[in-house]
Amino acid sequence: MKTSTKLRLAVGLGLLAVVGVLVGVKVAQIGKMIGAGKSFVPPPESVSTAQVQDYDWRATKAAIGTLVAVRAVTVGAELPGTIREIHFDSGAPVRRGAVLVKLDTSTEEAQLAAAEAEAALAKINLDRARSLRAGEANSPADLDTSVARAKQTDAAVASLRATIAKKTIRAPFDGRVAIRQVELGQVVSPGTPIASLQSVDPIYAEFWLAQQALAELKVGQPARLRTDTFPGSTWDGALTTINTEVDVSTRNVRVRATFPNEGGRLRPGMFANVEVLSLETRPVLTVPAPAILYAPFGDSVFVVEEKKDEAGKVALVARQKFVRLGERRGDLVAVASGLAAGETVVSAGAFKLRNGVAVVVRNDLAPQAEVAPTPAER
Repeated sequence: MKTSTKLRLAVGLGLLAVVGVLVGVKVAQIGKMIGAGKSFVPPPESVSTAQVQDYDWRATKAAIGTLVAVRAVTVGAELPGTIREIHFDSGAPVRRGAVLVKLDTSTEEAQLAAAEAEAALAKINLDRARSLRAGEANSPADLDTSVARAKQTDAAVASLRATIAKKTIRAPFDGRVAIRQVELGQVVSPGTPIASLQSVDPIYAEFWLAQQALAELKVGQPARLRTDTFPGSTWDGALTTINTEVDVSTRNVRVRATFPNEGGRLRPGMFANVEVLSLETRPVLTVPAPAILYAPFGDSVFVVEEKKDEAGKVALVARQKFVRLGERRGDLVAVASGLAAGETVVSAGAFKLRNGVAVVVRNDLAPQAEVAPTPAER
């Protein structure tokens, strides 16, 4: 019995010794790992950089506009009649006074011949009455009757000629005619539309700007137009009209700019992007747009600076700076405050940085930021 107890005690002590050794080894390993963690220095982050540049920018005010024809009208029939001739093709340019459509005037022409004959007879009678009155062979009333009759017949001739002229429908101004809405032999009534006629060179762009812009808007101020239909083209024009009232519901003012449209590529009703350019330029500081970190508490950038470590070795570190932004153009964003010209900012990779982290600059693959970038051809 005593031998069995001694054996159990020896086994227990042996197990405790083994567990103690394992615990000691593990504690030593953990202590070593903690010491290594305290002395561990993370590798520097790879980033691309760009310098804060000074540009002379002309301030712009962007708006979305609609193209409007300088002159536009739906040509229609003024009198009833049957269409006998059509002298235009759909979509063709026409000159002012060009004949578009002729209605049947056979009845009016016959009536005109009879009216001209009556007018000729009335003139003969008037001449005879004047001769007789000169010899006092008739009364003044006879002469007055002949004068009135001659005027009546002349008026009847003029009325018929005007009716015939109205049945010849002409272009009221130079422009491009739309798809025609009538055919030969069609009987039209007053007001029946023949076709739409629009003058498209030059062309208007109408848009709205906030009432705060009124202090800087002037007639003759330069403007630039772009449209998604022709993404590589721009049109330069000028402001021609600033509305005299501000819309009470939106507090915006309606503005009209005029642009040359040689060739007629711009069409009324098209959507357009319009920029109103300031008359003067102003200096601004710019950074690439990817350098900006947007946040509800404020926008910021990371500035790359040189810093010496404990051993005296110079290294590059990133330091966060809060900035106030201005307008954006192309790949660049204007910075109103927070940076100075010549500082180096992180242009790519800023999302993975924190304040004071070491960085290494890799600009070999960084794209060039431009005010007016153009996509590379594939």
